Amino acid sequence: MPRPPEILHTAPLPTPHGEFIAHFSAAGLARLDFPSKRTRPVSTPADELPAPFRRWAEQTQTALLAALNETSRRTGRPSLPPLDLTGGTKFRLRVWDALQRIPRGETRSYGEIAEDLGKRRAARAVGGGCGANPIPVLIPCHRVLAANGRLGGFSGGQEWKRRLLAVEGVLLT
Repeated sequence: MPRPPEILHTAPLPTPHGEFIAHFSAAGLARLDFPSKRTRPVSTPADELPAPFRRWAEQTQTALLAALNETSRRTGRPSLPPLDLTGGTKFRLRVWDALQRIPRGETRSYGEIAEDLGKRRAARAVGGGCGANPIPVLIPCHRVLAANGRLGGFSGGQEWKRRLLAVEGVLLT
């Protein structure tokens, strides 16, 4: 099993929905944590990070703000910093790639993703890949629903999943 990347810098990224925490390795953004009420890990304000980490933090925050903004529905996707996904298995890397191809405002089921990957019976494994996604929101695992149209699981919790889908204009039944 691949090892998670070594985190070199951690930076808080304030948004109107709370403060996300970005974790960077030497290769790029390695993890993104949702806002929480827990004590914040030791981090450096983004504008005090050394280059290129400062630029990566700015790109991450710009992409995050766009993802959390309802008016971003019609605009192009902002560029992301380099993503360090070296902690993922080959299958999970394929799942995360498939997630990035789901257009904003659309959803897929775990089974549809599995079928797209040529692994028709791997819906549960796709769910595991979604749950292991180290960069939620920017790798949009929130766009994957259970076959019955229910939310399914989400690393940030179902309230965050509902919120992200609502921002994108997805109406849940």
